[in-house]
Amino acid sequence: MKVITGKLFKEMVLCGANTLHNNYPEIDALNVFPVPDGDTGTNMSLTFLAGAKEVENLDSNNIGEISKKLSKGLLMGARGNSGVILSQIFRGISMTLQGHEEADALLFAQALENGAKVAYKAVMRPVEGTILTVIREASEAVVKYTKADMNIEDMFSYFVKKAENSLERTPELLPVLKEVGVVDSGGAGLLLVLTGFMAAIAGEKVDYVEIKSSVASMEAVSEIENGEEGYGYCTEFILRLEPSLVDKFKEDQLKKELARIPGESIVVVQDEEIVKVHVHTLKPGNALNIAQRFGEFVKLKIENMQEQADTIQNNGGSIVGVDDKGTKSKSEPKETAVISVCAGDGLKDAFLELHCDYVVSGGQTMNPSTEDMVQAVRDVNAKNVIILPNNSNIIMTAQQTATILEDEVNVIVIPTKTIPQGLSACIMFNPDATLDDNVAEMNEAVGNVKTGQVTFAIKDTNIDGV
Repeated sequence: MKVITGKLFKEMVLCGANTLHNNYPEIDALNVFPVPDGDTGTNMSLTFLAGAKEVENLDSNNIGEISKKLSKGLLMGARGNSGVILSQIFRGISMTLQGHEEADALLFAQALENGAKVAYKAVMRPVEGTILTVIREASEAVVKYTKADMNIEDMFSYFVKKAENSLERTPELLPVLKEVGVVDSGGAGLLLVLTGFMAAIAGEKVDYVEIKSSVASMEAVSEIENGEEGYGYCTEFILRLEPSLVDKFKEDQLKKELARIPGESIVVVQDEEIVKVHVHTLKPGNALNIAQRFGEFVKLKIENMQEQADTIQNNGGSIVGVDDKGTKSKSEPKETAVISVCAGDGLKDAFLELHCDYVVSGGQTMNPSTEDMVQAVRDVNAKNVIILPNNSNIIMTAQQTATILEDEVNVIVIPTKTIPQGLSACIMFNPDATLDDNVAEMNEAVGNVKTGQVTFAIKDTNIDGV
């Protein structure tokens, strides 16, 4: 085979996505850097699946067009530090493939090398012994090795071999990996994608396998100590730039401002009017304030990395997953849990990402029953439960739930009347704070939210002449 056609590249992407997905718990188990939160495999898998969905049904056999669509899908779906870096590798690949119907061995090798360069540029302080090292060393080697008339199979098998060799050396470059006895999780995730690519080139098919359990062994994590101030918050967002700033925006400028918060693991990527940002910081609010000067948030996620790491250690090295009912899997009774009410998978995911332990489906015209609320409180397995009704019609149901369970659980109802109030309250919840402090902070946040809503009237009417 002398060229990679658009059709083959599409198959490579799908096989790569499925290979990574089918093995992501193994990657989670390797995750000790930069934070041992056991989610690298999950983040990389969700990121690549998002990109694969963009190209799966794309009506094109042009490798340049397909790679551009993949790049955009990866950027918009990128999760975590590893997911953003993965998206940038394929952004660089796409840049080289633009304008080409198909790619010979040398062109694709050059695209891989450009992927490494773009990924390095996106990270403020690149660290060797990570996914960056793996893609750089392997791509540099394959460019030197490849000739224009070489078979695709020979070129890519050489590239994968060099990636494997680089991955094996990561513990020598990053002391924390050597201390625990693992290779870099991001590099291992990338190698799974490449393995899927190789399968497609060989004419093989990789099917998507449903993973029943999201629990990964994380025994190594217990050996890692965090800093004096903890790991802070993994803060990610997608920003849509103000039209007047699209051409003026400088990635390096935002990186420097985020570094002064201070922030770590900073990745800033611009794609036309969209900017994807990832930063680890003890002060996520400061990061959001800085970014909002440039435009409006399209997507936002803040995770307490200290809580994630503590959860892994406290549960003997396993990750608490999320089941299909919108609840975090139960372990030992926790001190305080948060329950929220909302409708739709998007809002459910947003609440679960912001410290919420259980989401009850409901909202305007579809209020949950008291029985639903009582069951939710019992399911979260906590000594104290904070309920966010997020609708004025549900507040009384929540209060009735508190009365019914007063001999079993301490239930506090924060009378949120809208989704923005509920989200604001969730953001202020601190798992390490006392119950009283949390309730006070959450109530204050709710009081500062002004919400406007537009809906359909059930009949025509006039108010003040309107």
